[in-house]
Amino acid sequence: MSSTIDQRLAELGITLPEAAAPVAAYVPAVEQDGLLHISGQISFAEDGSLIKGRLGADMDLEAGTAAARRCGVMLLAQIKAALGSLDRVDRIVKLGVFVNSAPGFTDQPKVANGASELMQQVFGEPGRHARSAVGVAVLPLGVAVEVDAIVAVRR
Repeated sequence: MSSTIDQRLAELGITLPEAAAPVAAYVPAVEQDGLLHISGQISFAEDGSLIKGRLGADMDLEAGTAAARRCGVMLLAQIKAALGSLDRVDRIVKLGVFVNSAPGFTDQPKVANGASELMQQVFGEPGRHARSAVGVAVLPLGVAVEVDAIVAVRR
């Protein structure tokens, strides 16, 4: 399965970045009772710069969806760093998506699709998951999107 996932990442044109180090008093991942909990991953561009902005103010839906996808890429990097291989992923159980939103912006679910669709593209049916998509007034460092995850793992 690992080579299949690696091939799929290549087909999608995705090179996983180095997993981001924590910037505060937490760990990036905790595995407990067959579940891997991944801390929130913020929106980094491919060049490592932050994707900043507020949806409905200075960022449009397309850019927000792309930012959520980039959060998904960093989630994959964190999963691989925590498990040693993406072949230990049994299922993406849940994503929590936080969208830096201007008052009146209500398309958080569409923004969240950037991360959700990536998980489905990479893992197929096991990438389909439960999800929350929440609008917030501000996110760390002014980023546009943050996504956390719960992943079922094979032992």
